[in-house]
Amino acid sequence: MIDQNIDLFKVVTTDNELKKILVKYVGEKLSPKNDEVNIEMIIEVMAEEFPDFLLVVAEENFVRGYQQAALDIKELELQYNKPETQW
Repeated sequence: MIDQNIDLFKVVTTDNELKKILVKYVGEKLSPKNDEVNIEMIIEVMAEEFPDFLLVVAEENFVRGYQQAALDIKELELQYNKPETQW
């Protein structure tokens, strides 16, 4: 199991207007030593200043995960209950 998501530390490229705004804002707020803003930094600032946005995203992700798990369980039950299936 992975202890930490390495994508959190990817430097954000400013290839659209929203990214430019976020990177500039987060860069000014956190003043990173190398002037590079990564995903983790953006999440940190969003959690502090716009938690209701992140909460909705997290809740949606949570619900979708449970829905997928329920579908997976049903599929496994169907596979398990097939007469020709041997475990």
